[in-house]
Amino acid sequence: MVNRVLIRTKVVHLLYSYLLTRSEFRINDAPESISRDRRYAHSLYIDLLLLLVELSGYSVKPGRPALALGINPKLAANKVAKALSTNEAVRSAILRETSKVAIFDPILRKLLDKIQASKIFADYLKIQKKTLADDVKLWVVVFETIIDNNPDIEAILREQGDFSGNGYRLAVAQVCDTLRSYADSTEQLLKAKRDLTASLDKAYELYIWFFQLIVDLTAEQARRLEAAKSKHLASSADLNPNTRLIDNKLVDYLVNHEMLQDLIKEYKVAPTQAPSAFLKGLLDQIIESDLYKAYIENDDHTLEVDAEFWRDALRMIILPSDLLAEELEDKSVYWNDDLQIMGTFVLKTLRQIAQSGGRTVDILPKYKDVEDERFGPELFMYVINNQDSYRAYIDKFIQRSQWDPERLAFMDIVIMVCAVAEIINFPKIPVPVSVNEYVEIANSYSTDKSGGFVNGVLYSVVRYLSEEGIIDKPIVSAPNN
Repeated sequence: MVNRVLIRTKVVHLLYSYLLTRSEFRINDAPESISRDRRYAHSLYIDLLLLLVELSGYSVKPGRPALALGINPKLAANKVAKALSTNEAVRSAILRETSKVAIFDPILRKLLDKIQASKIFADYLKIQKKTLADDVKLWVVVFETIIDNNPDIEAILREQGDFSGNGYRLAVAQVCDTLRSYADSTEQLLKAKRDLTASLDKAYELYIWFFQLIVDLTAEQARRLEAAKSKHLASSADLNPNTRLIDNKLVDYLVNHEMLQDLIKEYKVAPTQAPSAFLKGLLDQIIESDLYKAYIENDDHTLEVDAEFWRDALRMIILPSDLLAEELEDKSVYWNDDLQIMGTFVLKTLRQIAQSGGRTVDILPKYKDVEDERFGPELFMYVINNQDSYRAYIDKFIQRSQWDPERLAFMDIVIMVCAVAEIINFPKIPVPVSVNEYVEIANSYSTDKSGGFVNGVLYSVVRYLSEEGIIDKPIVSAPNN
């Protein structure tokens, strides 16, 4: 089962990677340069963004009618114009500027016709499942081939008296850069959300994989015993081996467990192929153990005894094994981080099987409930949408005499922002639970001093949020550090 402890850790890791590498979508600020070309370019840049919006049938200016007739529905559905028309940064920039987009009204229809007759638009229409990258590519090519150096546009711009050819070209280039950065940022966010889902899926797959591993180790022992019988000078022990392990009732139970086998198929958990150095080495460790020696001498052949043997083998031999760590690292970048929690749930399930009396025990579901299933994606987006305000709460309580906010470990910042997001947006989770969980993450994944630092700052933030009426939760004072 994927629990909230693991979900928090994965959200922090994905946020760390995303926030560290993302490219911002933003409207260029007015230049400080006294260059006439650059000042002109920025003013025209804003108008060209507006032109893109209006060529798609939208209008961001109150009182200006939208250009609706004659627009291909595919062009109107393009995500770029819609995003620009509703983006707060764009709208704010428009309000601050004296926009001259109305000067393009006489040629608006002509530009639209030229765009819809272009090869790039014809190619765009052929794409069945359009991505944001496709939408951006359309407009970038349109600006580079139709808007740039367009004689009708240039003629209108020259009439304004402050025309600059270099500024015109620079403005088009800035529009294209803005569009590309928007695509990059959005695709990065979508990828981060997909990666979060994938990492949670892989964690549950690891839980399923351990049951298949028990079957695989048993099959490896059966191959060994069969191979020993075929030796040229087979001994009596080779010809009449102890089959206690391969007769283990747990394996039959797992192989015939309908729910487990369906999950193995769903998650494509393939058996570890023989000959496998991993299986051989792990089986050697089991066979050479005192646990195994005691097991084969036990005359009690019940499911309870057999399940408890494998539970002990996992707990004492397999989970701590370096061979397992190497195997998991090869199979998934996530699995070594997932090992402790998923291993605990495997042990729990084996204990339930041992105590079942032969009745079918349900394999633990991926999530305990719908709230847990939603927790990770919702927490991730709360941070994305509110990170600046949450970071402001944190900065308020960083003692600048001891800590420079600009030089703090970035992981500490991500952990604290994530904690604040949880404390504010998940009222059912007690404050001490949230704080303690993120302190543990800081202790495990950040610096030696991070746990105490995160603990102190978070409780200061919590008290402030409570005093301001932002949260309504009981607060337990931070322990002395």
